[in-house]
Amino acid sequence: MSATPLAPVLTLLATAVVTVVLCRRLKWPPMLGYLLVGLAIGPHALALIPSDEATGHLAEFGIVFLMFTLGLEFNLARLYSMKRIVFGLGAAQVIVTATLLAGLMQLAAVPFSAGLALGAALAMSSTAMVSKLLSDRNEMNTPQGRNAFGILLFQDLAVVPFLIIIPVLGQPPEVLWRELGFAGLTIAAVLLLLLKLGQQLMRPWFNLVARQHSSELFMLNVLLVTLGIAWITELAGLSLALGAFIAGMLISETEYRYQVEDDIRPFRDLLLGLFFVTVGMNLNLQLLLQEWWRILLLVLFLVPGKILIIAGVARLFGDTPGTALRTGFALGQGGEFAFVLLALAAGQQLIPTPFLQSALAAVIVSMLITPILLQHSDKLVLRLASSEWMNMAASLHQIAVRSMAAQKHVILCGYGRSGQSLGRILACENIPFFALDLDPEKVREASAAGESVVFGNAAKREVLLAAGLMRAQALVVTYSDTHSALQIIETVHQLRPGLPIIVRTTDDHDIEKLRAAGAAEVVAEIMEGSLMLASHALMLLGVPLNKVVKRIREVRESRYELIRGFYRGISEEFDEDSHQRQARLHTLLLSEGAHAIGKTLGELDLARLHVEIRSIRRRNQPPQTAASDFTLQNGDVLVLLGEPEGLAAAEDLLLQG
Repeated sequence: MSATPLAPVLTLLATAVVTVVLCRRLKWPPMLGYLLVGLAIGPHALALIPSDEATGHLAEFGIVFLMFTLGLEFNLARLYSMKRIVFGLGAAQVIVTATLLAGLMQLAAVPFSAGLALGAALAMSSTAMVSKLLSDRNEMNTPQGRNAFGILLFQDLAVVPFLIIIPVLGQPPEVLWRELGFAGLTIAAVLLLLLKLGQQLMRPWFNLVARQHSSELFMLNVLLVTLGIAWITELAGLSLALGAFIAGMLISETEYRYQVEDDIRPFRDLLLGLFFVTVGMNLNLQLLLQEWWRILLLVLFLVPGKILIIAGVARLFGDTPGTALRTGFALGQGGEFAFVLLALAAGQQLIPTPFLQSALAAVIVSMLITPILLQHSDKLVLRLASSEWMNMAASLHQIAVRSMAAQKHVILCGYGRSGQSLGRILACENIPFFALDLDPEKVREASAAGESVVFGNAAKREVLLAAGLMRAQALVVTYSDTHSALQIIETVHQLRPGLPIIVRTTDDHDIEKLRAAGAAEVVAEIMEGSLMLASHALMLLGVPLNKVVKRIREVRESRYELIRGFYRGISEEFDEDSHQRQARLHTLLLSEGAHAIGKTLGELDLARLHVEIRSIRRRNQPPQTAASDFTLQNGDVLVLLGEPEGLAAAEDLLLQG
């Protein structure tokens, strides 16, 4: 009996599901799981699935959708605000890494074009992995987090020219520069045509489709636009991936960007997974064992070598040794686009097979090493950068100076939405507070508005002491992170055993653990939301207020025992992006030359941008609300309330007109 055509598909699905589940349990990126699946079932191992042309074409669409989502995230305003990091630090990192490896490859008798293609691939880092690791460590808004994000942003942009350059590098030397020039002119013409016509046609076309109120039609339209523009660029002699990137850029300028991103994600993730499976299938395990020394050399270039390159470039751009090293530790690995560029180079037969196989393996190994490196990065930085101790001391001194006058105050660990709300209520009761937060932008804006907040890690013993822990009357952990809260509780109990500690948590899962550690009160968000819902419902149903208050108090005193535990459904999933579109506060300083100086609030009419001026702080005066005839002056600090798009438009109007 001949094997059913479904057999290879079922084999692929079964091994992928098992391996990805295992990777998630080990907290590895699913991408590594797909690579391992490909390695196991490919022609060089168990040979369960042939590596044929059809599989390769299907996998290519994974790259198309990856580049499409990259285009969706393309934001000129964000690029401009981070231009020094993105086009300075990011560009320097990619150029130095790629050029250095190309030079080293020439010493190994490898042609410069092959070395440059290899260098371009290994200059990339893993956006998905780094973002997740830095987010878990609450470092996205630290100096090293901003550096890493800016460099990753430039790396993503650099993929676009590399997609054009790498195929041309395979041309003979005598026609190489001519082909590069022709490719440059071609892309300029195609970009001009697509972007000029696309911007005029995209919004009305999507409006027409959206008015039909059909999710199927909307999804079909997204696929048509993405693959259609990719096809146009392929006809022009460029890559499908470049066309998908342009399609994403065009759609990102419309109001349908977020809907498109949600709709396209399952396709992207599924096809991208298949792409990584095909990468794994092309790995020859026997050849890798023979070339172990070459893999080791590339891993040494990728991890310690790339860390030193990034740290050195960051130092040249003025970062402290500690920040430079932490940036290097975050980005010292290969990434998703390394596989894309290596696959492109392999299709052009640009890189010798031993180097290609070794590079693929080295990228995988470097990605496995990164989480361990980041976990121990603080200790390594303190050993390698002697000035880090001085920077730490200076930071603690600044916190101590700011908190020196505080007596019987409340220390707020975290100054997010919950921390800010609590701070305002404490201020209404004339109870002093002192807040610590790791988001420098938030700290800068809140400080400019006259609020008592400084940059500092509340989980560190020295920071808590500098914040006046020995003089405080209470401490509140306002963010929901059990591991960090337990560290804070342990530190406080060693230094001030009797100090009341209130901890915020998401649900009832860690209440007992936090109570056992010594928290005086644990406030569970979901439980408190349920209690508020219940209290309003009971009062509307005619239950007397005193009975409602008594019932709520009984539930709280029993540590939510009455309402703990619930039936979980498939929709019980927390979406971290659900608050992205909500209104937020933003502080803006009117410096000399700002358009708004000398104008009244009525003339500016920020209400049309759906932005409200909550308060205005003038020099050393306390914050005040202002009427429409209030005239703005140089040095005024405005506290604006609105959604991100409205705030950006208001900032442009106030500063530039």
